Amino acid sequence: MGTLTVNLSGLELSNPVIAASGTYGYGMEYLDFYDVNCIGSFSIKGTTLHPRTGNRQPRIAEYDGGLLNAVGLENPGVEHVVQEIFPRLQKVYRGKVLANVSGFSMEEYCACAQRLDEQDIVGIIELNISCPNVHGGGMAFGMDAACAAELTAAVRRCVKKPLYVKCTPQCPDLVDLCRRVEDAGADGLVLVNTFLGMRLDRHTGKPLLANVTGGVSGSGIFPQALYRVYQVYPHVHIPIIGCGGVSCGSDVIEMLSAGASAVEIGTQNLLDPMCVPKVLRELEDYCREEHIQHITDLIGRAHQ
Repeated sequence: MGTLTVNLSGLELSNPVIAASGTYGYGMEYLDFYDVNCIGSFSIKGTTLHPRTGNRQPRIAEYDGGLLNAVGLENPGVEHVVQEIFPRLQKVYRGKVLANVSGFSMEEYCACAQRLDEQDIVGIIELNISCPNVHGGGMAFGMDAACAAELTAAVRRCVKKPLYVKCTPQCPDLVDLCRRVEDAGADGLVLVNTFLGMRLDRHTGKPLLANVTGGVSGSGIFPQALYRVYQVYPHVHIPIIGCGGVSCGSDVIEMLSAGASAVEIGTQNLLDPMCVPKVLRELEDYCREEHIQHITDLIGRAHQ
């Protein structure tokens, strides 16, 4: 087994680096920069049962530590992904992807997840109950532990592949929610999605985003995301994928030390398209310099 390999619920990855949903498209967008087969895996753009045009413009704003986005789950719908995008992706990508699933009702979540579960290229279903940029869906399930558990159990009955639940940091009791989705059948967790925030135009005083609020991402949220992983790790028995503000190899090391088994990189992919190869080099250098035999030895060491 290689130094950087990790295993997520039976899915073996060549390294712990995963590109977060919404920041990597369908992988093919990065082919002009490097061979995407170098990445451990990536989560496809958030997918719903039916096509969505997303929120009104403007829906992206900047701050010193990263970005705010209110894209609103713009996507072509699950059938287009399955019939048009996956066949093209399989010609260039040899690995398995995480299929990020969202919806506006339990029935929509289940139908979309079941369709993606049937695809050979999908290795993990990533249940998104944490999107802060749509009304009446996504985070509405993730704010209530009972609702999250009910949805997890329903989707669990519909899919055969590992089911990871992507949680919102806005949840009032994240530890309780994570325990309950584990009890409901989740095979893993993704901690965390973006934080809710806003920016105002300094000239008009009006919100910069048409949606008023958006998801805050980028290096500025890393300490808070890291804490959520550290906080939840002792209370669950399933793998955690750490996510939020990761931008370099050192951040990956910190996430693993806090309890993550793998790490998702989001906004940094948009700021620096060569981010993934750089992070992988940094991880290899770290393991060599620190005489780390296997990177999984780092998981949870902050708690020891």
